[in-house]
Parts: sequence; structure tokens; C-alpha cells
Amino acid sequence: MKAEIAESAGARHARILGVGSYRPRRIVGNDEVCAHIDSTDEWIRSRTGIVTRRWAAPDETLGVMAEQAASKAVAAAGITPADIGLVIAATFTHLKQTPAIATEIGHRIGAAGAAGFDISAGCAGFVHGLALAADAVRSRGGHVLVVGVERMTDILDLTDRSTAFIFGDGAGACVVGPSDTPGIGPVVWGADGSQADAITQSVPWDALRTDPQQPFPALRQEGQRVFRWAVYEVSKVAVRGLEAAGLTVDDLDAFVPHQANERIIDAMTRSIGLPARVAVAKDIVTTGNTSGASIPLAMDALLASGKAVSGDTALLVGYGSGLSYAALVAALP
Repeated sequence: MKAEIAESAGARHARILGVGSYRPRRIVGNDEVCAHIDSTDEWIRSRTGIVTRRWAAPDETLGVMAEQAASKAVAAAGITPADIGLVIAATFTHLKQTPAIATEIGHRIGAAGAAGFDISAGCAGFVHGLALAADAVRSRGGHVLVVGVERMTDILDLTDRSTAFIFGDGAGACVVGPSDTPGIGPVVWGADGSQADAITQSVPWDALRTDPQQPFPALRQEGQRVFRWAVYEVSKVAVRGLEAAGLTVDDLDAFVPHQANERIIDAMTRSIGLPARVAVAKDIVTTGNTSGASIPLAMDALLASGKAVSGDTALLVGYGSGLSYAALVAALP
């Protein structure tokens, strides 16, 4: 008789135990951005809701920002770095193909021996990471650190009117661990690869090798196309995320979507049919779009504001390049 492969025994349930964030020191207003593009403060506010964003200094590297956010999340979870067995980093602005920034983050915070890998799913990356973390806890137990960290300014063309005013830098992190009760629902995720060119890199990295005069690769986005997709298609994904958790909008306390555009957030809120009492994260106003970092940053800000509290039931929805999407329901830490 063939020997059976042993399976690991994990926790019955998983939940977010702590959240932390880091915002770069430099605050950049719309007028400063408009010095490089044909736009105005009034137009940017009316079309996106953005008033300011944070841009990282040279010393605020991905590793530095992630370490700060992660250390706060670990402390908030009431554990030590040694308790972390896995680090998942959601980022697409790590400009080294290898090694993964997750391994550097684990080393920086003192999580010796922790496994680590990166996720490149654009603005949907953090929710992907959260789902994987919950599954890891349920299959192996222990604690998982999920970090969303971006230096969007490294891949921005500040003269590109379609992207220059939208994005900011920063890091947010959550610790996921065992729970006696369900704290993270099933994920609804997917991608529409037929629209991969809606958000993309201007040229591949090897273009720099074949053409030394080629400008450094930069982010390109078809704003209206992404706007329509997010409002009409991702709103349906949000509803499916609720259904997967066996809940309705009446069970929600908070809505924490990717912080892409205030108008998109408002339109999704209406489309989903959220009650007026539900707290809606709008970190976009003062932080801009931080891609993979936007959801944990917004979650931390919403909790700090008192509009949401620990234990509240929140719908998290990420969406972005790919075009990728992911939605799930989680209890706030």
C-alpha cells in the first residue's frame, strides 16, 4: 500500500489582527503637479476628488516604508516579528526583478526565516494577498504579514496629463492570524485580459537595452475606459463578494474600496446600494491613488477617524491593471 502524503493542520478560521501604515513626509498639492501638466487644482478636485498626495523622498524606499507599516501592524496585532511565518508583498513598483521585496521586508522587521513572495496584480494586489494569507492560516496556522507598498513616482511621467496628478506613494500592512470565528470571507477574483492595455507600462524593460535613447518606462492609463469598467463591472464583483460571504448590504458597517477616484467610489456606493450609515473610505482625497497600498492605508485611516471600529464588517474591493479584480468581506481589526 502506498504511503499517504501528510497534510498540515491549520486554524479553523482567520482574521485581520492588526493594521499599520506609512505615509511619506512630503505632501504635494495639485498646484505643484499642475506646474508640469495642462490642468488646474479645480479640475483635478472635480474629476478625482484628490487634493493632495504623498511623494516619497529617496530615503523612503519600498523597504523602508514597508518596514514602518509592517512594524505598526505587528505591534497592533499583539505579536512579535518572530511569530510571522510568511510575508506577502503587493507591489508593482519594485524595480528589481529579483529578489522579492517581501524577503527584504521580513528581514527588516526581524521575522527571521519567514517565507516571502511578491504579488503583481496592480491595484488589486492587496486583496489577492489577503485572500492568500487567510488560506495560509487556515491550512498551516501561524501568522501572515500582508504589505501593500508602492513608489508610484518611480514609474510616473510627470508630464503625462492622464496619470501625473493621480498617483501617490505609501505603504499599508495587515497581520492575518488564527481566529475562533470567521473573520475573512471567500474571495471573488478574476481578470479581463482582453483589456490588459488599459493600464500598462509604456515599453518593456528590454527596450532600454535595444534602444539607449528610449525614455524610462512609465505608467500609461486610459482613464475613461478604466472608469467605465470599474463602475459597471467591478460593482458587480463587489456584490458577488458580499454574496460569497452569505451577507447583504444591510450587514455591512464599512466599505473600503481601492482608492482610484472619488467619483468611482461614489458611483460604486450607489450601484451596490449601500445604506447611508455605512462608513465609506475616501483616503483618496489626501493620499491619492497608491495602487497596491491604497486599501490598507484607507482601512487604517478609517479606523483612526472613528468612523469604523474594531469588529466592524467591511467589504474590501481591489481592481486595476490586468484588468484584475478581487473582493472579499472581512472583520476590521
